[in-house]
Amino acid sequence: MMRRWPVALVLGALIVTGAGARDTASTRDAHWIATWGSSQMIAEGDNALPADRAGAITLRQVVRVSAGGERVRIRLSNAFGTRPLAIGGAHVARSVAPGTPRIEGGARLTFSGRSDAVIPAGAEMYSDAVALPVAAGADIAISLYLPDAASPQTGHPGSRATSFTLAGNAVADATLAGATPTTHWYAIADVEVAAAPAAGTIVAIGDSITDGYGVKPERNTRWPDVLAQRLRGTTATRAIGVVNAGIGGNRVLLDGLGPNLLARFDRDVIARSGVRWAIVLEGINDLGVLTREAPATPAQHAAIVAQITAGFSQVVARAHAHGIKMIGGTVMPFGGNTYYHPTAENEADRQAVNTFIRTSGVFDAVIDFDKVMRDPAHPDRLSPAYDSGDHLHPSEAGYRTMGEAVPLSLFGNSRASNRPRSVIGVAAPVPVGPSNRADKRPAIALTFDDIPAHGPLVPGQTRVDVIRAITGALAAAKAPAFGFLNAGFGLDAPDDAAKAIAAWRAAGLPLGNHTYSHANLDTVGVAAFAADVVRNEAPLAAAAKGTDWHWFRYPFLSEGSSPAVRDAARADLRARGYRAAAVTMSFSDFSWNPVYAACSVKRDAGAIAKLEASFLGDARTAALAARARAKAQVGRDIPYVLLMHVGAFDARMLPKLLALYREMGFRFVTLPEAEADPYYARAIDLSLPGPTPSLAGPPTLPALAGPPAGLCS
Repeated sequence: MMRRWPVALVLGALIVTGAGARDTASTRDAHWIATWGSSQMIAEGDNALPADRAGAITLRQVVRVSAGGERVRIRLSNAFGTRPLAIGGAHVARSVAPGTPRIEGGARLTFSGRSDAVIPAGAEMYSDAVALPVAAGADIAISLYLPDAASPQTGHPGSRATSFTLAGNAVADATLAGATPTTHWYAIADVEVAAAPAAGTIVAIGDSITDGYGVKPERNTRWPDVLAQRLRGTTATRAIGVVNAGIGGNRVLLDGLGPNLLARFDRDVIARSGVRWAIVLEGINDLGVLTREAPATPAQHAAIVAQITAGFSQVVARAHAHGIKMIGGTVMPFGGNTYYHPTAENEADRQAVNTFIRTSGVFDAVIDFDKVMRDPAHPDRLSPAYDSGDHLHPSEAGYRTMGEAVPLSLFGNSRASNRPRSVIGVAAPVPVGPSNRADKRPAIALTFDDIPAHGPLVPGQTRVDVIRAITGALAAAKAPAFGFLNAGFGLDAPDDAAKAIAAWRAAGLPLGNHTYSHANLDTVGVAAFAADVVRNEAPLAAAAKGTDWHWFRYPFLSEGSSPAVRDAARADLRARGYRAAAVTMSFSDFSWNPVYAACSVKRDAGAIAKLEASFLGDARTAALAARARAKAQVGRDIPYVLLMHVGAFDARMLPKLLALYREMGFRFVTLPEAEADPYYARAIDLSLPGPTPSLAGPPTLPALAGPPAGLCS
């Protein structure tokens, strides 16, 4: 029979009930959050335990949790092992004096009821939960008995905390007398606590600046430590955990001392329990390594910026698919660093990456670490007040400033807020309903092509009238939308066109690129097409200031008649930082506009009524067909991206169209929200093979009727 203690032991910050007691409460029903964690990598060289201390040892490791909870479980890792890792015993307790191996009380850990476990190569394993209430900010000691040496060892070298090894199995020993210290962690990936349903975890993922290079053991002054301390200080955020997923030397694109950001993101962010936010601070090592050994060509500089920003877009899309909000941190200056010896070209690359982080709209929010930490007199360098001395890593004062720069308002205290949100990055936001992943209704993202002008107008109507009617209908329905600009349109009436564009932006709606003159890639070729994209950028950037305008909609939806043409166009768009606005629902709405204009001239109310009925009929047919294709091809509804145009009849019909979609059970989302779905990966990341997802393929679409023939001709 399992032995149980008759009384609870109150141990300062940690209360332990039942040494060796497996928690009998339902682990399945608990809401688990990570309250401490580290990023795993191969421990080799000086980072590995010496051969004479790698097997038949007790390994005691001290960690500081962030959020508290009533029950605890530990996740152990053999992620980089090539053979099974045996755990001969495990124990968790309060650390009496960090920097020493002393513990008080605690509980033995079990694994599916057993005191030992075997973790397969490449795998990780949870302990059973134990009733072990832990206070926020407590230091706990995890003790493991490792009968055999791991091969190779999995761990985290930058512990900034002292661990201890001792020969033999002494996991519950209170003093571990004679233990040998080491400043690394091994085999421990996470500490989790059972928390309230509103609780969640922030993962800070980055390089040595997040890992805390230069912080002395037991100081706990890395910037994520400072953030965790601040969160504990307010009632609204006290239940939020913080995990430091920094790795020294880490890069977005290539492996360094550990796996690159894209390779480790799923394990270090998505797979962790209770993660609701991630703060990404990466890129400085990618930029520095580029020229560390030799100068780089202009093409290589352009490529590294494009690849870093594409990598950011990729991880954000992955996170959004799991309901995780992504917060981007701007890359801090490293001028004067003698390891990377950056040049003006490196600084230009850094500025380009930071412009993307600040203005692209890819991230849900941005923390401008660069602005906070740079020297105002020399913006390419760290402020002397925050520089550790190597002109790359912050001092302890710098880390504190970084931790204090994170707005606590970014982190809500409920798991699914019902408060209206706003489209991120727009100057005058359009209210948007809550993006609740529990909402099973199919979603539509509304997009409008050919701003400022499409099709003929009715007598007395201007382009401004059309735009205002459309934006008014969207606002009344609380539906977001995304517009696509052809700055070469409307030149016959430039004043009206300019006012129409201004009216779109005054409604708080973002704009993307549709080329200057609506160029057809198949007709003009790759070079002329790319030039038309670039020609549209200056007027687009001026009109869309403050929004994410790096979204591209292909005119005629033409991506090239051959893979070579398509891939060349995609490569050019990718290098310029674009994502593609896919189309997965359409019904040729533009074809009603000329007929409507003619019927308006004739004042034929009966004909206009027939146009309205046919317009709504085809819209319904196309929506049902898109859902049928999605379920046949993907096995589920996707968030659909609807193509429309800023035409006179669209303006007339939009209130009725939005009501129709609502009657059909649809809800409205933003374009970035829709394309965060994994289905749109080839649209978000143009380094992936094309074409852009479109739901082309089976089943055969029913024929759309279009406007009734012969009306008002």
